[in-house]
Order: sequence, then C-alpha cells, then structure tokens
Amino acid sequence: MAQQEAVYATDEYGRPFIILRDQGRKTRTHGVEAIKSHILAARTVANIIRTSLGPRGLDKILISSDGEITVTNDGATILGQMEVEHQIAKLLVQLSKSQDDEIGDGTTGVVVLAGALLEQSEDLLDRGIHPIRIADGFDRACAVACEKLDSISDRVEFSPENKENLLKTAMTSLGSKIVSKELQQFAQIAVDAVLAVADLERRDVPFDLIKVDGKVGGSLADTTLIKGVLIDKDMSHSQMPSCVRDARLAILTCPFEPPRPKTKHKLEITSVEEFKHLRDYEKEKFEDMIKMVKDTGANLVICQWGFDDEANHLLMQNELPAVRWVGGPEIELIAIATQGRIVPRFEDLTAQKLGKAGIVREVTFGTTRDKMLVIEECANSRAVTIFVRGSNKMIVDEAKRALHDAICAVRNLVVDNRVVYGGGAADISCSIAVSKAADEIPSIEQYAMRSFAAALDAIPLALAENSGLSPIETLTEVKSRQVTEKNSRLGIDCSGRGENDMMKQFVYDPLISKRQQYLLATQLVRAVLKIGKSTMSLPDKTLIVPTDDVIVAGEAEE
Repeated sequence: MAQQEAVYATDEYGRPFIILRDQGRKTRTHGVEAIKSHILAARTVANIIRTSLGPRGLDKILISSDGEITVTNDGATILGQMEVEHQIAKLLVQLSKSQDDEIGDGTTGVVVLAGALLEQSEDLLDRGIHPIRIADGFDRACAVACEKLDSISDRVEFSPENKENLLKTAMTSLGSKIVSKELQQFAQIAVDAVLAVADLERRDVPFDLIKVDGKVGGSLADTTLIKGVLIDKDMSHSQMPSCVRDARLAILTCPFEPPRPKTKHKLEITSVEEFKHLRDYEKEKFEDMIKMVKDTGANLVICQWGFDDEANHLLMQNELPAVRWVGGPEIELIAIATQGRIVPRFEDLTAQKLGKAGIVREVTFGTTRDKMLVIEECANSRAVTIFVRGSNKMIVDEAKRALHDAICAVRNLVVDNRVVYGGGAADISCSIAVSKAADEIPSIEQYAMRSFAAALDAIPLALAENSGLSPIETLTEVKSRQVTEKNSRLGIDCSGRGENDMMKQFVYDPLISKRQQYLLATQLVRAVLKIGKSTMSLPDKTLIVPTDDVIVAGEAEE
C-alpha cells in the first residue's frame, strides 16, 4: 500500500499541523535570497553566449552525449543543445526559442539583454527596492524604449526589381555566421528565395514552399538556388532515363504490389501449378497497375512506398520511369510545386490529377555515384529549394542555420518594412531616451528605469568587447556623439571601417525583431522577479511543519 505524502494533525492546544513525508528532503530559500539565486543561474547562462554576439563573436563547440559535434554561434542552437538543469536557466532557453519561433533572428541578443536586466535587478534589490516595483519600472521603461524604436525607424522600399535594401538586411544577419566568406552570394540566395514565394500584396511568406537541403562535398560557393524541388532519390532502375522532359507526374501513396488482406492471413502452395498461377496473378496485377498509370498520360511515377524487382523490371520494360521511397514531406512539396494531386489508389488516378514539370533530371556528385533528383520548371513556380554544399557536415548544418536566420530577416521586412540600425545604435538611442524619461518619473520606478537604460548598454558593450575594442571607452564616445549630433544611427564600428554611421555601413535590423527582443526579455525578468520562494531537494527524512508555511503550487521547485 502506498504511503501517505501528508498527514493532518493537531497539537495539545488544537493548533493544526501537516506532517509532510518528503518535506525534510527540501531546503528553502525565501524572498530576496531566492530571487538572487535565480538571477545567478540566469546570468550564468547569459554570460555563456555573450561572447557569440556580433560579427566578431566567437563560435561554440557543442558535443552531444552520443559524440556528435555542433559548431555554431546561433543563440537558440547553443541553448537548445545545452543540458540545463536549473529551472530558471531553462526559462532563458525557452526565451531564446520563442524569439527563434516568432522572429527567427536575434536569439543571442535577447538572452544577453535578459541577463543584463537581471544583473541590474540584483543591484536594485540590494538597495531595498521591492521586486514588483522593479518589474513595474522595467515595464514602463520597455514601453518608452519601444516608442523610441518606432520614432527612429526608417521605412525601406523594395520590389522584385529593387532588392538592394533586402540584400543589406540579409547581409547584416549573415555577417556573424560561418558563411560570411560568401556573404554576397548567400544574401542573394536568401532574398531570391523569399521573393519567389512571397505574396507581396498580403505581406505573407509561406515558409513551407522554401526547402533547404544540403550535401557534403564542394565548397560553400557551390550553394545554389533551385527554382523547383530537389529530393535525395534517384530513378528506381539504373537503365531508366536520367532525364524526363515535359514530365507528367503520377504522385502515388499506394505501393506497386498485388492486393492482400489487411488482416493476418496464410497462403499455402502445394504444387508447381499453384505457384505458377500465383506468379501469373502477380504479373497480371502489376501490368494492370502500370496500364492504369500509362492510360492517364503519366510518364513519371513518384511513389511513397517501395516495389520489388519484378515491378521495377516491368516499369522499365513499359518505359515508365519511377522513383520509390519518397518521404511524406517531399511528396507534399512535389504535389504543391507541380500542382498535382496525391493519389491513394490506382483506381482514383486520372489525367487531371497529374503533376506537371518542364524537366525532371538526375544530378550526380563527384566520384561517389550519389544521385539526387531535380524537378524544375514546375507548374507552380513559387516552390524553391536551396541546395547547400560544404566541405563537411558541420559546415553544411551551420550554413543551413545561417540561411534560416537570413530568410527570416528578409521575411520580417516583407511583413513590416521598417528597420532600425544595428551595431548597437538602436540600443544606445533607446538607453538615452529611457534615462531621460526616468528623470521625469516622481515614483521609485525611476531607479528601475535607469537600470533598464544601463542594461540596454550591455548589447553595444558586448559588441565592442567581442570586436577587440575597449568596451567602455567605445560606448561612451558613441553615446556622447549620439546626444551632441542628434544622430540615432551611430553605433559600434565592429568591422573596423572607421565609420560609426550604421546607415552608411548598411547594418539594418528589422524593427519587429528588435521590439520583440525588448518585450520578451522584459516579460522574462518580471516572471523571475515574481518568484519569491523556492525549494531544493536534500536527503530523505520526515519533517513536521506548521500549516502556514507549506510550499504550494505556483512556487518554484527544483
């Protein structure tokens, strides 16, 4: 019989007690002490990825439990692969993931900002300011910062013919990545891919029409944009034609095999005649299936399932090229691109359900005899595939992540074409605005607002430090110039070009990305500051505690 976790009891004076079996295994921290322990955990995580910020940021090498190596400076990837135990530190991991899901870029910056805000919170707690007052001050400061972002933002015009501004934004996103050696080419690919699928009237970019695939071999410069679909398959028979022009695709999710009962069955063959009869039956069924396909006018079969050598031989004999074992997502993408229908039964196949493509061809790589299938000149020209090449798997994976960030940055401009300027310029400008607003606040929140302004300086400080510059000197110089020249475009010259005007350096950040960073970081800090009690597990023993001191749901437990 299971032991009770808690027993209600009273002492000789009738005072209630709860006897908790597991309570002795927990140690408690209350109030400011609990908040400080949470801040320490979150700051530790933020400091780990702080060195990855900016174009001169360093990469991190992550080794998984099975020995797989990942080298990246993408904040969401680093935090996602770290084995974080502390519950508050896990909140920072989720913060980075939510920035990645919503915006796709700026995952490192949002964690650095959250870490800086928590660091400033600790100083305010030491001064005796209540955590909720700090959180309220941060919220007011965040509202001021977002207003300032709106006022300093510029609209950038673009069209399918004029891509210059989109290219600059993509190049800013790619500047800190491993692909920066081929910066222009990758930026062009990201912009072309987004514009190929974008609906500019509705300001919408359907990401499911952009497929990013990669293969080890070649160099990053060999990366290409394919106006169509690329699948890692080849023709099912080596003697089938490697190129089909004016293709009519039958897209099937049913296998090329004779029908059989779906329940458990047993077939007994007792003579040679019965075996021959079965073989003839199977051949007849195969021929019927091939005839159904050919009668619709199809000249290429895309099949989700496999088929045996006999079916393969008959397909080749009937001059009907086929591709087998094509995965579900690829089947759906082929159907979208060729405007065909996915057919579950041979009887349902008609000429109207066939997909159409100008050319389907096999591509061979190097001396490995690896082949892939390219479907081009599709009926729906909006589907595109980015084919990434690289000298090893690690570089290919990191190039894919870099392209994802660049595509998201371009997509953000399509959705909202307002930009602020990078290099910490927007953060410094917002910091000045928040400091000025704090002086006009009569309540105690002004201290929190000044701390928020100091936290905003963490991003330009990290950029300067990672670029080998003197952080405080560089920041104070740029800040004073922003105030005296009234130029909100001045930022940290990370590339050493001798120019602090980020507009002239073409360092653009989408406005919605920067605003989301501020909002998410502020929300996280408020959540951490509201946790006033935590428990930690210790050795097992039973403890008796008064009822007014019981840990209840909603308080952190580790």
